[in-house]
Amino acid sequence: MSERLRLMAVHAHPDDESSKGAATMARYVEEGVDVLVVTMTGGERGDILNPAMERPDIRENIAQVRREEMERAREILGVQQEFAGFVDSGLPEGDPLPPLPEGCFATLPVEEGAAPLVESIRRFRPHVILTYDENGGYPHPDHIMTHKVTMHAFDTAGDPDAYPDAGDPWQPLKLYYFVSFPPERFEALADVLAARGLENPFEEWMKRIADRDHPRWEITTRVHCSEYFDVADEALKAHATQVDPNGFWFAVPNEVVAEAWPSEDYHLVRSLVDTEIPEKDLFAGVREAVRV
Repeated sequence: MSERLRLMAVHAHPDDESSKGAATMARYVEEGVDVLVVTMTGGERGDILNPAMERPDIRENIAQVRREEMERAREILGVQQEFAGFVDSGLPEGDPLPPLPEGCFATLPVEEGAAPLVESIRRFRPHVILTYDENGGYPHPDHIMTHKVTMHAFDTAGDPDAYPDAGDPWQPLKLYYFVSFPPERFEALADVLAARGLENPFEEWMKRIADRDHPRWEITTRVHCSEYFDVADEALKAHATQVDPNGFWFAVPNEVVAEAWPSEDYHLVRSLVDTEIPEKDLFAGVREAVRV
């Protein structure tokens, strides 16, 4: 008998799943893969980034609003989703930086933060896990902590001596980092926009990214999923407190984006199966190992 493939994406806040790897998930769902998003915090301390949603009733009930937004995005993507139950750490600003709120996700010991994720892994039994690099994709405390707990959970979920009350051990086979905004993608998009005589709304943003001091991960795996870019946009817009539908992220038609860069991209970090780089499938090597 063949086994159904399973993919888990581990994210810090509601909306992260729709801005990183959403089209990939939608593609795999359409192909019959079971996909679970684990959201480590409720996003309670997130700013309201859409001016149209800046209202007292939303501000006072932001935790519930963000859960409702997550449910709408989940339905659009066709994935399963669960919250790990931790409290958003917020993004401290200032010099010197203020301390993080007591008891928030990023202040916890890694072993404690990983516990519900280990339970989720053992219950869902994913073959492949997606998460952030050690910089969190960007240096938000919850993103960095999400990286730490995911790496720890990947290494311990299959160990029967670790977390003995968290369910039967299960060892995932591959782990990837998101390579969500590679400079090459925006350079390719700039070239296509210029060839079409169109304005590049990402020009200033590209300059800021170029000035950042953060790891440049090799793209080992390109998942072609441009036919699902519209689905990903709709899921992102479902997070209405976080995303301005009139913002620059949606300024370029997806047909133009697809011409420039039709994939979402990943860096393979761990693999317990044989695979050859570069890949075009997150389940390369897994399909053979589990007899799909």
